[in-house]
Amino acid sequence: MSARVHPRQREIAPADRARLFEVASLLLTYPDAELRGAAAELAAAVAEIGDDEVRGQLTRFLVWFAASEGADVEQHYVRTFDLRRRSGLYLTYYLHGDTRKRGLALLTLKQRYRAHGLRLRDGELPDLLPVVLEFAAVAGPGDGEAPLRQHRQGLELLRLALVEAGSPYRDLLDAVVLALPPLTDADREAVAALAADGPPVEAVGLAAYGDELAGVGLGPAPAGPTAGSLAPCSAHPATPEV
Repeated sequence: MSARVHPRQREIAPADRARLFEVASLLLTYPDAELRGAAAELAAAVAEIGDDEVRGQLTRFLVWFAASEGADVEQHYVRTFDLRRRSGLYLTYYLHGDTRKRGLALLTLKQRYRAHGLRLRDGELPDLLPVVLEFAAVAGPGDGEAPLRQHRQGLELLRLALVEAGSPYRDLLDAVVLALPPLTDADREAVAALAADGPPVEAVGLAAYGDELAGVGLGPAPAGPTAGSLAPCSAHPATPEV
């Protein structure tokens, strides 16, 4: 098989895909008291997923999440996603680093959301993984999942970092990538190169993109968004509940 062609993608029912992305989006936000209080509701939603492997991975994470002390989960989240660049939640950083290309990638994502009648909550970056997952759940296969496919290499770098760190959050990434095209040989080579060399570095501002990204910094920023980072611009439906 050519390295340019993705192997066959795992077939997961559209309803299960939407539920997977919605649940993963919520569980990758900062684990505050409100989110921890919804653990039973999230577990009930996961139990309805038909794919055994996806359901098992999400359930395994929720068992740890529900059994752990709130302060321990919060500290683990901050240590994992806020303090380690190798496991940050901003997808464009893995491929573009602090370069002008990242600014363009952020703008492209923001425009994609707007095309579907959705806008970001104040202060959110469009490449934050919970936001990208929420968009996939709302917009569905095709255009909605395109950002996840486009940043498949970054997702793999994040997944590998979580595996290396022994973080329970690896189960969420394992579940997400099951719904995406498998890595090609070319992808694996690119991931290995990025893991060895790191993302490109270029000290730039965002003036070239005008007001679209005003006030948005290009370096990794602290994680911890509130659930529901995308809001309808007009008459488009809001994010479906799990």
